[in-house]
Amino acid sequence: MSGIVVVGDVGLDVVARHEGPIPHGGDIRAKVHFTSGGAGANTALWLRAEDTETTLVARIGDDSGGRMVKSELEAAGVRCEFAVDPEEPTFCVVVLVDGAGERSMLADRAANAKFSPEDITEAALAGASHLHLSGYVLLYPSSRPAALASLAAAKKAGLTTSVDPQAATLITDPAAFLDDVRGVDLLMPNTSELVALTGSSDPEAAKELLDYVGEVVVTAGLDGASWVDASGTIT
Repeated sequence: MSGIVVVGDVGLDVVARHEGPIPHGGDIRAKVHFTSGGAGANTALWLRAEDTETTLVARIGDDSGGRMVKSELEAAGVRCEFAVDPEEPTFCVVVLVDGAGERSMLADRAANAKFSPEDITEAALAGASHLHLSGYVLLYPSSRPAALASLAAAKKAGLTTSVDPQAATLITDPAAFLDDVRGVDLLMPNTSELVALTGSSDPEAAKELLDYVGEVVVTAGLDGASWVDASGTIT
């Protein structure tokens, strides 16, 4: 077994690139395009770019957006194990990108919010050696049971696991989050998420997290990353 299963959000990104401020109640010209998005989908695509056998487990709506993102992912070689929600639309994010490259996002979790434990199937884990969980699934109350079910299923199947917290602002109860990820092999916070979990931006603070997880990678954008485990820290 060598494949990686990614459990996370998938949806449609509507990206609008504009110059200058957006006038309230007015119009501004922009370059607009549609693409598949979501933290889970992005991770799966990067793994496929590294020639890794990848399965994405998610929930989409029974609509054109869901069919489009599924088609794009499959064309890239990602195996899609998607539950189809009969009522909610596919997750959609409107991404506003200004001239400096700064982004603002308007998100509707839609079908992702109803991601459930029943969406984690034995077939989805077949042939895998590792499961990666997007923190968005874990940090939203409605999809948290599915996130916990995926970690439990991975442990039962003998898979290694990793979790990317994804959103520092959603870590409102650090103790509860750490209890949820207890036993995970690799935790992957960025600097802001490390602050939310430990109160410090120093990668050395990640040693506190080793009481809960096996190893930690702290990412810091253009400043690189630090790998923290029981033997020390490599930056």
